[in-house]
Amino acid sequence: MMRGEKVGLRARHSEDIPAFQAELYNDVVARTRVDSRPWVPVPQGTEKTPNAAGAQVESATPFSVVELETGELAGEAGLWGIDTHNRLAHLGISLRPAFRGRGLATDVVRVLCAYGFAVRGLRRLQIETLADNAPMIATARRAGFTLEGTLRSSAWVYGGFADEVILGLLAEEWRE
Repeated sequence: MMRGEKVGLRARHSEDIPAFQAELYNDVVARTRVDSRPWVPVPQGTEKTPNAAGAQVESATPFSVVELETGELAGEAGLWGIDTHNRLAHLGISLRPAFRGRGLATDVVRVLCAYGFAVRGLRRLQIETLADNAPMIATARRAGFTLEGTLRSSAWVYGGFADEVILGLLAEEWRE
C-alpha cells in the first residue's frame, strides 16, 4: 500500500466492487461527468463489470482508496493512458459521496504523483476535468498542477457538450 497523510492506495479487491458499482458507476449523471465513455447498464459480477478487481492492463494502474483513520473504502483512483515511451500518464480519482469534502482528494492526488514519478519514473502527469469541476481543479492546483488550457465543448455530458480543462505536472516540478 502506498500511504499519504490521510489515505492509502492499495490493490483493488473484489469486495470493493459492489460499493464502486452502487455509489460511483450507477450514478449515471455523475459517471458521465468523470468518464468519457458512454454509460451503459452493466450487471455486477459479469466480466464487463467496471472497475473489476484484477482487471489490470498495461496502460492503467487502478487503486482502491482507503481512509487511513477509519480503514474504510473511500473511492478509486489511478493512472491511465500510461505511455512508457513518452513517460506520461493521466490521473483519475473518484471518491464515494460520503468521503467527499473531507480533505482526502489532495492527498490522493499527491500519492498518485509519488507513484507516477518515484515508482514508475514518469516525466509528466496530466489531469483532464470539466471546466466547472472547481473542487478537482482546486485539488490539482494544491498538489502542484498547472492549468494548461481549455478544450472548448470537448466532452459530451448527459445531453450537452461541456468544456474541459487540462492540468499538468512535470517531474521536476513535483515535490513529495
